[in-house]
Amino acid sequence: MPKFLLKFNAAVIKEVPLTKDSLTVGRKPDNDIVIDNPAVSGHHCKISVQGGTCFVEDLDSTNGTYVNEKRVKKSGLHHNDVVGVARHALVFIEDTAPVGPAAAAAPKPPAANAAEAAEVAEAAEVAAAQAAAKEAGKKLGVLKVLKGAVGPTEYELKGMSTYIGKSDRVQVPIKGSGLFGSAPEVAASIHRKPDGYYLLAIEEGYPTVNGQKVSGSVLLKDGDIVECGGTTIQFNLKDINPEATKAP
Repeated sequence: MPKFLLKFNAAVIKEVPLTKDSLTVGRKPDNDIVIDNPAVSGHHCKISVQGGTCFVEDLDSTNGTYVNEKRVKKSGLHHNDVVGVARHALVFIEDTAPVGPAAAAAPKPPAANAAEAAEVAEAAEVAAAQAAAKEAGKKLGVLKVLKGAVGPTEYELKGMSTYIGKSDRVQVPIKGSGLFGSAPEVAASIHRKPDGYYLLAIEEGYPTVNGQKVSGSVLLKDGDIVECGGTTIQFNLKDINPEATKAP
């Protein structure tokens, strides 16, 4: 199945399988691929399949849509083409499955089975956390830097996505660790969902939550301690409008 790899700098943020005839990309939450960046238009571009070929079409975006660094209005896509959307990139992977009797008889690759198992496990984990996260969805997430601050010591998570790393393009910069002070350009991201805030390990096993290495995503709870390299951050929840919760 064809898919896109959504990348920020060199880090792959997520895989997006092309499961329907068209996808929209943009900053607003009603898009199929949401990129929470001020340089991305509300509805930036559209990806569609026409006659067996995948196309990308710019939707009169402010900063334009690029294919392999060339600005386009509409362009067909080939395997490994890179669609540029502001500071993000969508890499087109034309993963064509074999056809014929051999394909029908071939067993499913272990990687696919593992991916499906991971998806099932993640779905179960999310479902189990729904009740506990109901209150979190009504509050605003805040990151407080306890150690190793590079910029401000507090960040309000008002956007749909917040990136953490050593790149000068992330919202929450961190210090490196070790002899050379190394750290991933983008180590992790935090995504705001209706049921709470989820930390996604872009560099698998690099971020920790309460001392546990994170692979995949984890629901953050009030007071959780997140460590990335030489920076320690506390996640807190606060009322979006504290005045509204006070008794008259």
